[in-house]
Amino acid sequence: MDLAVCGAESVWTGRRELAGADVVCRDGVVASVGRDAASLRSLGEPAERETLDASGCMVIPGLVNAHHHLLQSAFRTLEGTRHVPMDRWLAVMGGYYRQARVDPELTAAAAAVGVAEGLLAGVTTVADHHLTWPPDQDPAELAAATIAAAEGLGARLVFVRGTAGDDAEAAAASVEALVGRYGPGEPHGMLQIACGPAGVHSDGPETFAALAEVAARHGLRRRTQANEQVDVERAAARWDRRPLDLLDVWGWLADDVTVAHLCGITPAERARFAASGASATHAPGCDVPMGWGVAEAGALLDAGVPVGLGTSGGGSNDAGNLLADARLALQVGGLTARPPTAWEVLAMATAGSAAGLGRPELGHLEPGAAADLCCFDVTGVADAGVGDPLAGLLWANPGRRPRHVVAAGEVVVSDGELRTAEAPVLAARLRNMVRRRLEDC
Repeated sequence: MDLAVCGAESVWTGRRELAGADVVCRDGVVASVGRDAASLRSLGEPAERETLDASGCMVIPGLVNAHHHLLQSAFRTLEGTRHVPMDRWLAVMGGYYRQARVDPELTAAAAAVGVAEGLLAGVTTVADHHLTWPPDQDPAELAAATIAAAEGLGARLVFVRGTAGDDAEAAAASVEALVGRYGPGEPHGMLQIACGPAGVHSDGPETFAALAEVAARHGLRRRTQANEQVDVERAAARWDRRPLDLLDVWGWLADDVTVAHLCGITPAERARFAASGASATHAPGCDVPMGWGVAEAGALLDAGVPVGLGTSGGGSNDAGNLLADARLALQVGGLTARPPTAWEVLAMATAGSAAGLGRPELGHLEPGAAADLCCFDVTGVADAGVGDPLAGLLWANPGRRPRHVVAAGEVVVSDGELRTAEAPVLAARLRNMVRRRLEDC
């Protein structure tokens, strides 16, 4: 069905801002953005299209969460996981995973909650770096559980087959199996497969090499993490090197690679990273409150690095609200030498994240783009007095939620309510499952 988003206060396409524009979508793609009715007349009869009332709203591209760990949605604010060194946090989280007996049922329930939480906050695409593969579970079934959850809710998913000390050849074979079952992902598609180790703190050169080989064979994006607290410590202890030195030597600084976190890198490292063509993902909602470091997003942008934004997982960032983390990126940016602007951070949460996924059709609303968008009401008291409404999306109204959310031309959130599932049912299922499993131990 065709879709017309009408009566907006303004539309930010990611490249320009248009007052009073409508957005017309056909077959899951943006057909036109404009101020006149000509494009609306190109649609079918009213009975053959859906019209969304965007009056009083700013319409922006769907947010792209470039770095999440959806399984951690089941493990938020648990004892021993707040304000602790990262090596301690990893050990405590591992204990909870074992106690909860991670299996496809739990993986599906956690993924459904995480994806639904994102949709209700305007996230239409999420990259899930899955790192937990219990030896008694079939990796294909764990992956399928997450993929099915996202598909059922109508969100785009980038499933990243990650490793954290796993056997290198088994991990590569698992990626092969995923590509054989689902394909690598197509432009405008709802599912994309990627791969990557958790970082040099958990995996050695053989794992990076095995996953690089399978990624090259199938044209997959590669993703990893670098320069959080434990990454720096273990790289120094094991190899007497810095994490980015190792990634460079191991062939993981390249234009098909995205690296999350990048806390506290030196100017020389930043220059090397920029020259490699790799992309970065800023995750302040994880790193800052946990005390694991701060990425200087503004300096990365100035160096020419494509920078996206991610929430990371619920075990360190207890929310999956990317717009809230965009606001935090602005706030913590004031502690860096070159704070990013609101416009830059909003671009990070949309086109910047999409660039790191190799998805040029995402993160903007120009004709031909994927029809993924959010409508944010900007008429409330929290927006009164705002001089720049686009900047106000981030600076004003903490906890802001969209009125409507569209993914691939389908309305997935309407008037603030999830259309594709009953959110309270998803929440109750996961809440009861986690409580039962942890109490049984």
